[in-house]
Amino acid sequence: MRWYRVEFMSLAVVPCTDRAVWDGYVDRFQGHPQQLWGWGQTKGMHGWSVDRVLVNDGENTIGCAQLLIRKLPLPFRALVYVPRGPMCSAEDAAPVLEQLAGYASSRHRGVGLSIEPDWDAESPFAQAVASAGFVSSTNTVLIPRTLILDLGKSDDELMADMSKSTRANIRKAMRSEVDFRKVGTSAELEQVLGIYHETAARAGFGIHEDQYYRDIFTNLGEGSPIIGAFDGEQLLAFVWLARSGATAFELYGGVSSEGQKQRVNYGVKWAALRAMREDGCRRYDFNGLLNDGISDFKKQFAKHENMLLGTWEKPLSPLYPVYARAMPAARKGLQTARRLMKRLTPRRGQ
Repeated sequence: MRWYRVEFMSLAVVPCTDRAVWDGYVDRFQGHPQQLWGWGQTKGMHGWSVDRVLVNDGENTIGCAQLLIRKLPLPFRALVYVPRGPMCSAEDAAPVLEQLAGYASSRHRGVGLSIEPDWDAESPFAQAVASAGFVSSTNTVLIPRTLILDLGKSDDELMADMSKSTRANIRKAMRSEVDFRKVGTSAELEQVLGIYHETAARAGFGIHEDQYYRDIFTNLGEGSPIIGAFDGEQLLAFVWLARSGATAFELYGGVSSEGQKQRVNYGVKWAALRAMREDGCRRYDFNGLLNDGISDFKKQFAKHENMLLGTWEKPLSPLYPVYARAMPAARKGLQTARRLMKRLTPRRGQ
């Protein structure tokens, strides 16, 4: 592989090819789990290319980002995307973003650099993003409106922000004979996938092929805990997370029909919160709020909401305006095709 070094003044962008070193930087910058090596490894197995880079000021690393690259039809060439990144301080954000944009243009010939940072909308980062030439975009992948809990709080403090009925359902579930624990075997993972199919069919949302989830479980390892509610050996509900040193991020969740009757989905959510706090995480992100039943369930666990900075893109090509207009229509067509294929695909067990 050819190495590229892009320099502006004293700053340089340098690829990182060592997993332990990379994940160490994610923890150093209190980065999001979607910046972990294992997350990029999984995306690299499912349609993306991955490039992990450090932004160095001499011997000092002031920022880093895991870049996901998606090939586009000519003449657009490629989109470079940074999920919940980059990672840097607010004072270094503008120069880090400028360096990343220059690198994405020269190394990957991107039509644009798209970022969805793990930064609050009202933080000093917002001005830095705009000053680096990024523009707000509606081509959203990760929903900025979300719910983030402070895991530095005690059980009583966390419960005080929940609805009365939620507290009652949690206590009832925790008094039951259901065992709340981490999923640890491939057989248990297959139960997770079965319940996820059932939940998706009931709620009407699309999902990936099963191998995608198996790859997440394998590639992230301890960075992808699944908390399950078990009745003996039978799984009733689960919460699947990705976690870095600082942040736990909900990826997926599901509950069986029997689990719904027993309301163990409340208990397993509570067990997940406590497990991530015990693992040392300081933040618990519920991963997006929409106007749907799943979001209504999430909102029972706190009285507040959080708004992250959202999706921002840096044009890197004269063709960017054409791409920006075409992308929403293309995504809509792809989603329609996926829904059609899902209806035509036999369900598990058929």
